[in-house]
Amino acid sequence: MLGVAGAAVANAPMVMGTLARQSEPVDVMIVGSGFGGAVAALRLGEQGYHTVLLERGKRWPITEEQNTFSSLQNPDGRSAWLSETSLLGYPRPIDRYTGVLEIVLGNGIAALAGSGVGGGSLIYAGALLQPTEEMFHRIFRDSVDYGEMDSVYYPKVNQVIRARKLTNKLRLRPEYAGVKEWLKLGKGAGLDAELISLGVHWGKVRRELKGKLLRSVVSGDFWYGNNSGAKDTLDTNYLSMAEARGYLEILPQQNVTSIEQGPDGRYLVSVDEIDTNGMVERKRQFVVRKLFLAAGSMGTSRLLVNARGQGLLPNLDDYVGMGWGNNGDFFSDISGFSSGINPNLGGPVTGIVRDFDNPIAPVVVECYANWALEGQGGTISTIGMSISPPKGYFSYDPELGDSVLNWPTQDPQVQQVIEAGSLTYERLLGSEEGRGKRATALKSGFYQSRLPRDGLLGVDSTSSMRAQRHSPIVTSVTAHPLGGVVLGQATDNLGMINNHEGLYAIDGSLIPGHTGCANPALTIAALAERNIEKIIQRDFN
Repeated sequence: MLGVAGAAVANAPMVMGTLARQSEPVDVMIVGSGFGGAVAALRLGEQGYHTVLLERGKRWPITEEQNTFSSLQNPDGRSAWLSETSLLGYPRPIDRYTGVLEIVLGNGIAALAGSGVGGGSLIYAGALLQPTEEMFHRIFRDSVDYGEMDSVYYPKVNQVIRARKLTNKLRLRPEYAGVKEWLKLGKGAGLDAELISLGVHWGKVRRELKGKLLRSVVSGDFWYGNNSGAKDTLDTNYLSMAEARGYLEILPQQNVTSIEQGPDGRYLVSVDEIDTNGMVERKRQFVVRKLFLAAGSMGTSRLLVNARGQGLLPNLDDYVGMGWGNNGDFFSDISGFSSGINPNLGGPVTGIVRDFDNPIAPVVVECYANWALEGQGGTISTIGMSISPPKGYFSYDPELGDSVLNWPTQDPQVQQVIEAGSLTYERLLGSEEGRGKRATALKSGFYQSRLPRDGLLGVDSTSSMRAQRHSPIVTSVTAHPLGGVVLGQATDNLGMINNHEGLYAIDGSLIPGHTGCANPALTIAALAERNIEKIIQRDFN
């Protein structure tokens, strides 16, 4: 089989080193190595197409010493993307470094984004939930066939990332007493409650508990990465499988700065090759025939909106940058459980309660290990999700030279998410099992405050929308940014950008605001499986 433009695959191992030379044409390129990019990389490689994948972050291989990542309790530069202050918990000075977690500031909201080979899988909690058919219809209406997703593409992801629920043996451990009580509370309120399928190796969690591996998953260490190797991240499955086929070259620490279309239809991708302090070591340019944007909702949307605003892709239509949402995220803690429950243990996110009959909007609430509540026995931390209206949008600011995310915090439909979540908590606490328990006020984020002039907790980064000048008011934070390049609006039904043959979005930017009361990772990956299969059939042969 020949690659795009006739690259001979038989010589792949010998020519891979030449594919990514400065200014050399590249047939197929992927920007970003998260769930969409990793899926595309593997499936393109299976068909014998040479592919160069650019990732702004570094590789994070698990070491024998189990010290790859920073811990949440003692963050250092590895925890944050080019920040001089830690991002979660109590702010403290850290070295500026290409760490794994970025908080991107917008008007009304901030969004978490991963950085490194493996993208968001490095920082996610491992939850791999498939939405029901009814909830899926609320996302895509009739534009994506749920039956096909259910029978073909969700299973394809699960064949690679083998999601597993907490084992019965581990449920008996005192560290996991919280999830037992959480499910009891849900069932006592007459709601559906069950364990969550996670991309976690429970055998390694058992080794954590026995002291044979560093306690990491069990103690809620996921925001900054997992040092025991118990979490099944994309660099250990999709990406490693793709590299093993010999047709994929991953280039880390390549920060894409702009995309422009040339007169011949190919795309000029400008890149800053950076060191681990974020300093530019050299500037590179690639001329690309087929370009897949997989930099996540935040990265892909901003690249395209910037390109339109700077006149580099002037034919992008008005749908680009629209349809963004926060997956209906909200957070709360519930106290009053047995003092033997340690809220910082039993991770990462193990049990879910569903309230689909909520008269305001359907809601799910998950319990998770919250390292910040160490010592506060009898408390369970929760994250909820509902149907988020895709009313956020990116706008280009010429003065900043960057795109800004705008979120209508006070919009009645946005506020409805908190109202629905509050009703679910009333149901939980109003039951016999909920007697004597108390919930903190629901927040659509980890905090609600005006940011200082130097940005969120001291963040000073060009990728934080230059917050020291912008100085937005952030009233919420989302761990699940979605949308901005919505499927069937800014793109065709497979993710090719309108008016731009050979340019595709293949990540969470395609999803309009929410994934149907579920964590987004599985749906992002399954949609990427669907799209790349059909794109190869339609556009590569």
